Amino acid sequence: MAPVHDVRVDAEGVRLVGDDVLCNLAFDGRRIWSFWSRRDGTPDGPCWLVRWPDRLGLHLDGVTRVTITLGTGEVVLDDEVRFGTSTERVAVVDRQGAPLGIDYYGRLVKTFETKEEGQLEPLLDALGTVLGLLQAEGLEAFPAYGTLLGAVRDGAFIGHDSDADVGYVSHHTHPLDVIRESHRVQRAVQRQGYPTSRHSGAAFKIDVPDADGSVRGLDVFGGFFVGDHLALMGEVWAPFEREWIFPLGTTTLEGRTFPAPARPEPLLEAMYGPGWKVPDPAFRYEKDESAQRRFDAWFRGTRVNRPQWDHRYGLARLLPPYQPPHHLAEHLHEREDPDTWVVDVGCGRGRDVRWLAKHGRPTVGLDYSETAMTFIADKAAQQGWPVELRTMNLLELRQVLAWGALLAHRPGPRTILARHLVDSTSPVGVDHFWRLAGMVLRPGERVHLEVLTEAIEDDEGRPPLTRPVDVDAFLADVVARGWVVTGREDLVGEPIDYGYGEEPSRDKQWRTTRLEVEAR
Repeated sequence: MAPVHDVRVDAEGVRLVGDDVLCNLAFDGRRIWSFWSRRDGTPDGPCWLVRWPDRLGLHLDGVTRVTITLGTGEVVLDDEVRFGTSTERVAVVDRQGAPLGIDYYGRLVKTFETKEEGQLEPLLDALGTVLGLLQAEGLEAFPAYGTLLGAVRDGAFIGHDSDADVGYVSHHTHPLDVIRESHRVQRAVQRQGYPTSRHSGAAFKIDVPDADGSVRGLDVFGGFFVGDHLALMGEVWAPFEREWIFPLGTTTLEGRTFPAPARPEPLLEAMYGPGWKVPDPAFRYEKDESAQRRFDAWFRGTRVNRPQWDHRYGLARLLPPYQPPHHLAEHLHEREDPDTWVVDVGCGRGRDVRWLAKHGRPTVGLDYSETAMTFIADKAAQQGWPVELRTMNLLELRQVLAWGALLAHRPGPRTILARHLVDSTSPVGVDHFWRLAGMVLRPGERVHLEVLTEAIEDDEGRPPLTRPVDVDAFLADVVARGWVVTGREDLVGEPIDYGYGEEPSRDKQWRTTRLEVEAR
């Protein structure tokens, strides 16, 4: 008997009876998702239920041939299944029709196994370019994580992976020097014309154009030796010999030769465990909590809640935000002169940015999460709205100062919108927000804020990313910073977008305070 049996699928997910085994699920012959039957499931009577990933569930409307194959190659289900009401074939594709699959992290992305011959050439070119750039900056870099694993194990990209990774081991021994080095290298990459974004103090992403016009991310992870341990972002913290990295050797990936650690096997074991030679499309990183705390303290002070914000907006990033503006945006529009342009700091999905722009106000939207702004950024480009949407991290002073200088030099009267910003960031973020506002606004110009004044309770138990504020203490701090409070309105019954994808709070409404603060 197979290690699992009585396998069936329905609107909730996959139900089966048996052991914990690797399962690969395909629709009409194409692998879509892989999972472990018990690790990823929950008991459901006599069987186990593995629920559909949220992002995949959005595509389950139609008919498809569902095949489930175990890691051993044994087929345990092969049935024609209908989901929802549509009679069309289920299509797990993006808006351009490109096939998608679930990756390691539960994201619905274009995986390498969906690419045709030749379509990975731009990524290979960029990988070689980036390795060359890093070498020119004095770093001995090499393909890392899934890219290194695929090269060493198969000489090819891993089919269920979706991006390329680069690592390097710095010769510095202090985290601060590693951070400075990483920023220096990032600037060098930007000078070559590649857009970048920062993951942490020692890791950043390079956006690489793909053959189909989309963008793939190439991650650059910094590392260094701490005594007899290797610390590599991503994250590796393990006893390690320097001779296992240096001097670099070579490996072959998709027919091309790239640098590699002198002995890649110990590094792959540190990354994936002793079973790294056996393919596992459902692999899950099991991070050491003490190692994670160490990396957080060294490198991630500027990344507080970033994954949570990206996850919150990820489900709906390709869908339009709700149409009506928030009341604070309407209040701003009534209060400010018609020729006043707006900076929406913490703009989220751009709901108010869109409304203000459509009412004739040029608006700059800045947010921590690039994922949040995807739909409105594309729509604004198509419609020609007077909108500029960019990422800005309030926790990184260099970004705050750069944006402050850029915005300060723009002509015309301006105002700042900050809805549920100061109640969603850290004390450092609050300090940096007021520094930004002080650079951008001229005497007499205003900041329009709204803050939560009672704790959010989520029926589904999801931790809120917005916390209540003691308004009196907050205003005392604002005055101490040299601002003038010109308006305060305590509100009852304001909806809060606290769920996933700007999900409204349905019938739940909370206490908030609307504030107007003027620059001296």
